[in-house]
Amino acid sequence: MPYKDECGICGRVLSGYRLKKCERCKKLFCRDCMVADVATGDPTHLLCLNCASHVVSPRPVSKYGGLANHLKFRGAFTKLVKLSFARIDGLIGSNLSMDAYREEAWWSNSSSSAHAKAWLDVGWEVQEVNLKEGYTVFKKVRDVPFKRKKRKSEIKKPFTPVHVRSAKPKVPSKTKVSKLYARIKNLERQRTARSYIRGFKPKSQHEKKLFKSNEKPQ
Repeated sequence: MPYKDECGICGRVLSGYRLKKCERCKKLFCRDCMVADVATGDPTHLLCLNCASHVVSPRPVSKYGGLANHLKFRGAFTKLVKLSFARIDGLIGSNLSMDAYREEAWWSNSSSSAHAKAWLDVGWEVQEVNLKEGYTVFKKVRDVPFKRKKRKSEIKKPFTPVHVRSAKPKVPSKTKVSKLYARIKNLERQRTARSYIRGFKPKSQHEKKLFKSNEKPQ
């Protein structure tokens, strides 16, 4: 039985050669649930509809998401984290505003500001700020539960393969057999007619036309 699998979007069960692999998520989908890469337009670079939607409308990422992820990671084994301003610049992939270097109020734990909301949402607060030496100390105040991704619902219905008719052996017809047999006999007669006794030259077609087979030229 040929290999079969299920499309990751529409759920149709198709043969393996009719399913294509998405270049982004590396899962199998049918051709109807895939499009060419919307970023490059290459028809050979196929993406599933889910990945194509993420490329067209990517999820907005906060500027301070890198800092929040770092604090969330460090929270697994420590409650105090000291970070220099230069280190924070590297985590967020950009430069802090000039107010962060000049005013301590910028580092206040106020949920109204976007930068403070980033570390407050992951359970951290600013404990100490030193503008002269350029560092800040974060303290963990609460545990934030880890949000697990929702797993796709398992397939409860049993797998029902598509009925495939068994290939019947092809039996040649009697007409074809008789023609083949006659062809073989004709070939055998031609070989027998061409064979001759050693020492005698066979008659050419011209001699056969000039003289009869039972007469010899005088």
